[in-house]
Amino acid sequence: MRTKVAIVAPIHNRREITLQCLRSLERLDREMIDLAIYIVDDGSADGSYEAIRSQFPHVMVIKGNGELWYTEGTNVAIRAALEHHPDYVLAINDDSVFDPQFLNYLVETAGRHPRSVVGPLLLLWDEPHKLFQTAPVWSTVDGGWRHWREQTVWTVPSAAWEVDLIVGNCVLYPASVFAECGFMDSRRFPNFGDAEFTPRLKRAGYRLIIDPRSRVFCQPNEIRRQLRGVNPFRAVKNLLFDRKHPSNLTRLFLSHISGGPSVLKGTAAWFVFIGNALLTRSRSAAEKPARPEPPLYEVFAPYVLNRE
Repeated sequence: MRTKVAIVAPIHNRREITLQCLRSLERLDREMIDLAIYIVDDGSADGSYEAIRSQFPHVMVIKGNGELWYTEGTNVAIRAALEHHPDYVLAINDDSVFDPQFLNYLVETAGRHPRSVVGPLLLLWDEPHKLFQTAPVWSTVDGGWRHWREQTVWTVPSAAWEVDLIVGNCVLYPASVFAECGFMDSRRFPNFGDAEFTPRLKRAGYRLIIDPRSRVFCQPNEIRRQLRGVNPFRAVKNLLFDRKHPSNLTRLFLSHISGGPSVLKGTAAWFVFIGNALLTRSRSAAEKPARPEPPLYEVFAPYVLNRE
């Protein structure tokens, strides 16, 4: 029997990147997968909606009003997908290119491990051997989640392994997750809902797994603009009032509390984070200069899963 998978993604004003993503999805091996794609176009003004409808008529495109942002845009797409009763929902970012077999591996691993949420290796598309935002680890003394900088396809475990967080660029969820645990929290996290969602699922008893056979190539993050040099009124607005801004203090605090291993550890890491910001003017622990890293096959050796 073929597995029903719904792919969901919010988009906004990245027409050529979105079309590249959809062309990549067209190349997937679908022999054992019944695939449907749901795109929420949240107020694009660059012709994205019309281009998708023209070039990919089988893709369902839902128009947003420009106020959904990432989190609620994803939720809207998931709700539309669930009306057709898929077995799994795959949430993706549109700045991704996919190995043709990546989805088969995710589905296979999810089927082998009940109550699991599975992610691929995320790799940089301009340096396709280098890991990107895969398997961060919590470090209270560093101020939160520590992202790896020097890991490659040769430094990861050879088999699937358990993690504490899966970054939302590409995540395969059992459809039953949403009935049991709800959706991403778009009220508190309008633009970064993935930061608390998979840790919430882990606390609910789901296993978070990375399958190294599955590979997705991502656009590198743009360098964030520092608040120094920004108009003071805009800087205050960003820091105190705009929950959609990466530097918003309320969002960052809630991310620590909701996305950390516990409220206590999240609170402690928050004070470390603020101290780092004040003392070193670094934005986060993840943006500090690179330091020596052990290979992930050593870090996660106790968490590698048997393939039987």
